[in-house]
Amino acid sequence: MKIGVVDVGGGMRGIYGAGVFDRCIDDKVTFDYGIGVSAGSANISSFMAGQRGRNKVFFGDYSFRKDYMSFRNFIKKGSYLDVEYIYGALSNADGEYPLDYEKIIANPMEFVIVTSEAVSGKTKYFHKSDIHQDDYGVFKASSSIPVVCKPFYINGTAYYDGALGDPVPVQKALDDGCDKLVVVLTKPRDTVRQPEKDTKLAKLLKRKYPKASYNMAHRAERYNKGVDLAKKLEKEGNAIIVAPDSIEGMKTLTTSHEAFDMLYKKGYNDGAVIKSFVSGN
Repeated sequence: MKIGVVDVGGGMRGIYGAGVFDRCIDDKVTFDYGIGVSAGSANISSFMAGQRGRNKVFFGDYSFRKDYMSFRNFIKKGSYLDVEYIYGALSNADGEYPLDYEKIIANPMEFVIVTSEAVSGKTKYFHKSDIHQDDYGVFKASSSIPVVCKPFYINGTAYYDGALGDPVPVQKALDDGCDKLVVVLTKPRDTVRQPEKDTKLAKLLKRKYPKASYNMAHRAERYNKGVDLAKKLEKEGNAIIVAPDSIEGMKTLTTSHEAFDMLYKKGYNDGAVIKSFVSGN
């Protein structure tokens, strides 16, 4: 029985997932496989390293820093969210809150990070073997939100946020052999994503990255399809969806101490159902 976890990310709403994974650490829950999109990959990496509370600090404290995200960053560096600061200056071995790379590598859990190629539009799945000490490019690529961030280059290829190609990678987890899945969403489970906002953003990408633009325009469709598959698996007893009943008014790049605190607590409390699902009790 191969049990996996999917974290769809969602920018600052990812603090909900941080709460879910901290609950898993407290409940001594383990997984055989994890796949993360954008902020979801950051949550899974800290979980694999056993670094309880790490992502709560990143979302709830560091995100208020101008070096983390700001219009100053956008003007100076072309990216509102500075992935080099987040996954470099803060996360490297000599950083303010280092990611425990050795524990991630030692953890037998499989780890897949979802990205999207900016030029070809193809979804690219990186793996734990693509992560190296103080070289967290795969996380930077997966978290480079189109329009507000420039793409991140790995070996000469430009990458954007994984949500462009596979926003809810449930099918990928099944294709990789998972029998049961925990699916962590950062919007209420019955949210039907609408395409209007994505269509507007797609127009801003079309000139330079037409295929990424196409993916952006169809992101809502892919998101809804992925959630529908998760619900189908849940009805069959092969998945459980963990999602907030409310996002406290948060959008992708919202920063609010009150909202962060409430979403983290929701994630921690909602994550209580995972232990029995994983153990089969």
